[in-house]
Amino acid sequence: MDQKVAIVTGASSGFGFLAALELAKKGFHVIATVRTIEKGAALLEQASLQNVEIVLYELDVACETSLKQWESYVRQLHRVDVLVNNAGFAMGGFTEEISIASYKKQFETNFFGAISVTQAVLPLMRKRQSGYIINMSSISGLIGFPGLSPYVASKHALEGWSESLRLELRPFGIHVVLIEPGSFQTNIWSSGREVSPSQPDSPYYTYMQRLEQHISAGSSSLGNPLEVAQKIIRIIETTDPSLRYAVGKGVSLTIWIKKILPWRIWEKLVYRQLK
Repeated sequence: MDQKVAIVTGASSGFGFLAALELAKKGFHVIATVRTIEKGAALLEQASLQNVEIVLYELDVACETSLKQWESYVRQLHRVDVLVNNAGFAMGGFTEEISIASYKKQFETNFFGAISVTQAVLPLMRKRQSGYIINMSSISGLIGFPGLSPYVASKHALEGWSESLRLELRPFGIHVVLIEPGSFQTNIWSSGREVSPSQPDSPYYTYMQRLEQHISAGSSSLGNPLEVAQKIIRIIETTDPSLRYAVGKGVSLTIWIKKILPWRIWEKLVYRQLK
């Protein structure tokens, strides 16, 4: 009953996968959520190799039925000490060509899903007057980029909600933290990415090609996602963590430059990257 409990959503790959393992190695009882149990097979295999135990839970954060079952499951837990809201994907494309249904799909996972999962654990954290809620944002939560508006908008929304949530929960001893990674070796920009169907006759076709080339060109300098997982451990070992943690090469500098530069200059820099 005294073992601390950590929940990690979207744990089948990337940051969630590694965060679940790092938390388990720190002695947490880890509940790792995946959209299907089959997707968690690699995580269980790695946990066995590292001699730690992880419990899988099948959860689709964009499905109302699945979320209701999740609420019932959480009510049976005796405590939740850490929640890592990591479940998400990245949708790209140009606004004129993206349906409202696609925007809603992006928000259902990246934004509303995080809220729903959090609401389920809050009574337990509030009762114990302690807890860490770590929301996996992105540099895209602070900086917009052409052709990625669904993803960018969802992460901006997550940032704003997290600010309010932190102010609501701090009096109850619950810490809300945003992690803002730059580009890392995860599948969010590969198998996790959904791109609108810009065809050769689309007015945005050439623009999309340039964006694809820009993303591909940066793949060789992607960071190690373990850095983010280890940052999570350092945060939960901090008694009074900050709201925001930028992670990755050049991320803090980029955010700072964007804040101080006039928009016209920033705009030129973005276009220069796309040549």
